Amino acid sequence: MIDYFGQAMPDAATELHYGSPFQLLVAVVLSAQCTDRRVNQVTPALFAAYPTPEAMAQASEEAIFEYIRSVSYPNSKSRHLAGLSRMLVSDFGGRVPDDMEQLQRLPGVGRKTANVVEAVYFDRPAMPVDTHVFRVANRIGLTVDSKTPLQTEHELVRHIPPELLSKAHHWLILHGRYVCTARKPHCDTCGLADVCRHRRSESRKTQGAKGRKGGEA
Repeated sequence: MIDYFGQAMPDAATELHYGSPFQLLVAVVLSAQCTDRRVNQVTPALFAAYPTPEAMAQASEEAIFEYIRSVSYPNSKSRHLAGLSRMLVSDFGGRVPDDMEQLQRLPGVGRKTANVVEAVYFDRPAMPVDTHVFRVANRIGLTVDSKTPLQTEHELVRHIPPELLSKAHHWLILHGRYVCTARKPHCDTCGLADVCRHRRSESRKTQGAKGRKGGEA
């Protein structure tokens, strides 16, 4: 699977648009349960108005809301953005920390968001697990009966070389976004069909159904 992804997506990267660690952090917070496309539509105006933590820290939640009202859960996200900007200024001198524990102190920043900042901006060996990564890893067989994002993260970290972890995160996201989609995966065009656990399972079901039908005949 690593060989396939390495050849099929050698330059895999985030589809979020940003120009600084702060802007990446904001974009990732906005992307929770929201598409990157929608986030990229609202962030140009948001970043033009508030390009730095210092600028956003001066804004009210209501003002931030007007820029992000079209994303999912804009009320809570405007509150998180205002809070994390103020904490960055008051506790971190206006700089985004490069430490997982410190990042998770910020309002609205959980383990996945902190891992994204670590992997994407600071190029640390991290494996953020969102819905795409969780689904794809289990479906194709990179994890086995993982029940939580944390279990998925630990299993992937255990088996993927550290130097590939950050890129593997993008591999799984993009594969889940465009090929191994949630409702109807495009198995017929997937380059992993021969080694995918889901595809093998579906093939066995089909063969078993044909066998039963033939026996009945």
